[in-house]
Amino acid sequence: MGAYAIAESLDRPQPDDTLRKALAGDLQAFEQLYRRLVGRVYALCLRMTADPALAQDHTQETFIRAWRALGTYRGETGFSAWLRRIAINVVLGDRRTRGRRIRERPLDGPLAVEYPTHAPAPGSAIDLERAVSRLPPRAREVFVLHDVEGYRHGEIAEVLGVSSGTSKSQLHRARKLLREALR
Repeated sequence: MGAYAIAESLDRPQPDDTLRKALAGDLQAFEQLYRRLVGRVYALCLRMTADPALAQDHTQETFIRAWRALGTYRGETGFSAWLRRIAINVVLGDRRTRGRRIRERPLDGPLAVEYPTHAPAPGSAIDLERAVSRLPPRAREVFVLHDVEGYRHGEIAEVLGVSSGTSKSQLHRARKLLREALR
C-alpha cells in the first residue's frame, strides 16, 4: 500500500490497526501516524501562514496537542480530518495570541498580491502556491479552508469568528486576486 493510500485510510471514520494502537496509548503507533500525516499537516499550516518556520512550529504543536487529546477522538470523522481541525485551531490560536490584527485593504485599493514583472514563458508552470501565499492573511485562510480543505462557509465563519457573508466575500476576494496574479 502506497503512502497516499495509507494516509487516505485515516480519512475514514473506521480506524486502522495503527490508529487503534495509538488510541490505546501506544507511542510507537502514534509516531507511525505522525510519519504518515506530517506532510499533509505541514502543507496545511504553510498554506495558512505562508511562513515555513511558523508552519513547522504549528505542525509540531498540532501533533503535541493531538497526542494529548487522543482520548477525545470519537471516530465520528476520519482521524486526518480531526487532526486538520487541530492544525487549523493551532494556526488561528497563534494568530489571536500574538494579537495580530489583520487590516484588510478594500477591494478597490492597491492589491496585496505581487505581480511578476514579465509574463511567464510559454509552457512554464504557474506557481499557484506562491500566489496563494501572497494573498492577504484573511483571504488566504478562507481560500485554503474553502477551496483546499472543503469547509463550508458556515463552518469557516464559526472557525474564524466572522459572519458567513464575510467568509463569502473573502473567498471572492481571494479568487479575484489569484486570477489577477496568475494572468
